[in-house]
Amino acid sequence: MTAKTALVTGANSGMGLATSIELADRGYRVLMACRSRQRGEEALRQVEAAGGSGSAELVLCDLADLSSIRRFADDVHGRTSRLDVLINNAGVVSPKRQETRDGFELALGVNHLGHFLATNLLLDLIRESEAGRIVVVASGAYKAGRIDFDDPHLRERYNVIRSYGQSKLANILFARELALRVYEDGVAVNSLHPGAVLTQLGVNRGTGFGQGVYRALGKLPAFQTPEEGASTAVYLADSPEVEGISREYFYRSRPHRLDRKAEDDQTAARLWAWSEREVGLIP
Repeated sequence: MTAKTALVTGANSGMGLATSIELADRGYRVLMACRSRQRGEEALRQVEAAGGSGSAELVLCDLADLSSIRRFADDVHGRTSRLDVLINNAGVVSPKRQETRDGFELALGVNHLGHFLATNLLLDLIRESEAGRIVVVASGAYKAGRIDFDDPHLRERYNVIRSYGQSKLANILFARELALRVYEDGVAVNSLHPGAVLTQLGVNRGTGFGQGVYRALGKLPAFQTPEEGASTAVYLADSPEVEGISREYFYRSRPHRLDRKAEDDQTAARLWAWSEREVGLIP
């Protein structure tokens, strides 16, 4: 029986690395998407040293660069004819406003638009799976965000909480809209909140950003290890318990209720159309 193939973005550290190790341990062939070759090779060695029954490969991708994403997609197509699991895990946060190579606000550009393009370019491979799964790592920080269609790249009144919250809300809306579009192909799409992970983007209670996120969440959740944070992503990727379940938002491996703004299908459809134009999928 041919091993299933999974692709994990942001696989060089934290939850991405923990996810890669666990999937390889379960016998998957894991494609580890990383921006840095050096860090990616170090992570690859860690996966191999863990001694799982699966395998791992490094694939380079800079989600802040649309041309890099297109090269990455071509690379993946050259390596496999099928993707069973795609885990959009990579994420950034920036206290000061920064832009991607293509002029996008950094968090929206990497966390949403980069993954939006990568996912669309890999959809044909995911459709080749008998029961493909797409897992979008979002965050409860979506509660602090809104999609600002008048100023999506936050050129006016930039705020790190607005930036990160908007990008995480976009993750959830993207997952819900994508789930509708691939339903007839038998592909399941779910998003998740990983909890407060020790290594996650420097989000901790000792920073102003971390305090703002926790205020948005409404409580101070306990810190988790990367392995604990990765557990819900691995569950959605591999568990038979969620076979056929799609368009849900999970926390601690259980469906979790969303705020109304994250279930707004009109906003999700509008975001999809805007994103297509931004990344050049349509003129």
